[in-house]
Amino acid sequence: MTQYVYTFGAGEAQGNANMRNLLGGKGANLAEMNKVGIPVPAGFTITTEMCDVYYKGNCKYPKQLNDEVEAGLKHIEKIMGKKFGDKKNPLLVSVRSGARASMPGMMDTVLNLGLNDETVQGIIKATGNERFGWDSYRRFVHMYGDVVLGMKPENKLEKDPFESVMEKIKVKNGLKADAKDNEMSAKVLKELTAAYKKLIKDRLGKEFPTDPKEQLWGAINAVFGSWMSERAIIYRKKEGIPDEWGTAVNVQSMVYGNMGNDCATGVAFTRNPADGDAHFYGEYLINAQGEDVVAGIRTP
Repeated sequence: MTQYVYTFGAGEAQGNANMRNLLGGKGANLAEMNKVGIPVPAGFTITTEMCDVYYKGNCKYPKQLNDEVEAGLKHIEKIMGKKFGDKKNPLLVSVRSGARASMPGMMDTVLNLGLNDETVQGIIKATGNERFGWDSYRRFVHMYGDVVLGMKPENKLEKDPFESVMEKIKVKNGLKADAKDNEMSAKVLKELTAAYKKLIKDRLGKEFPTDPKEQLWGAINAVFGSWMSERAIIYRKKEGIPDEWGTAVNVQSMVYGNMGNDCATGVAFTRNPADGDAHFYGEYLINAQGEDVVAGIRTP
């Protein structure tokens, strides 16, 4: 039987760097980094082969994948000492794409997946950090609404609906509309989260999904679906990347750069990406998450 999920974590991995075609560049390197002792958070990779099965099967999955994903979640839970969907000690995950050829910014990502009104209280109690809990939750609702539920601007003239709501909430609470995200208090972030969920209900006529398993499969669908997005197709044509290669999906335990001013997120290179000069180069943001760097929300 074909294996579609490969796990990694705690210094072990079922894959390696030579399995780039099957695990995608990100999945293969996550596996290899585990094997050489780099402290990479536990996770699993759904193979590029499943992307092909998904499209040939009219965007449906074999039952086998559900069983393998469940086993993958249990693998992460065991290593991280947390449980997916648990009210007291919840495991949150990121869901990312990972084709064998790099396609930066072309496909979709969801962070902080597993949050709802109950698990956010578990995060807050476990960390003693209310602002962090609500900041992660509002980020998740925004990202899931955009990536999975398709809550994007309806035309070129419309602003991002989530950004418009955020500006109104900032002004309502005495902040400038262009105030930085890290200037919002826990109270403001909690209000913003509720406003985001109301926006989704008003626009789509349905509630934001609260079941972490439903959230996970929605994100997996979105990543595989983004392989055939217009921007990804155009990029592949420009770069000569075959459509049949497909993308992998990487599900990985979250680590947080937004827990306070002693936390950060960033991107690092072994060369300067602007001029190729051979020296270590990087950008970082304090008290932020990765999407803040790559999306240009704040200046690193």
